[in-house]
Amino acid sequence: MENYKLGAMETKFAELMWDNEPISSGDLVKLCEKELIWKKSTTYTMLRRLCERSIFQNKGGIVSHLMSKQEFNALQSEKFVEETFDGSLPQFIAAFTLRKKLSEKEINDLQRLIDEKRGEF
Repeated sequence: MENYKLGAMETKFAELMWDNEPISSGDLVKLCEKELIWKKSTTYTMLRRLCERSIFQNKGGIVSHLMSKQEFNALQSEKFVEETFDGSLPQFIAAFTLRKKLSEKEINDLQRLIDEKRGEF
């Protein structure tokens, strides 16, 4: 899972690709030049890094994801809970709610999620 940690600029780049995919590599270069003030070589270096990590792919000059933004965020969240709370979601929620009071809607949403997951067994 270490391969899926992204630095600040890698994260901005990934967000740009997720928001604009599928995108030709040429258009991606133009977009990065405009949005990130990058040279062509920087864009291709960063693209290669994220392709090597199996997050994106560049096939036939078209860039698209191998891992959706939602899948990536889920993986990051899982890794955080594993590293910080010994994999315990209840410990994470207990820590989270020490400083932030949950709204009635948030409580209902969590209960609905729990009920849905309970039905999967």
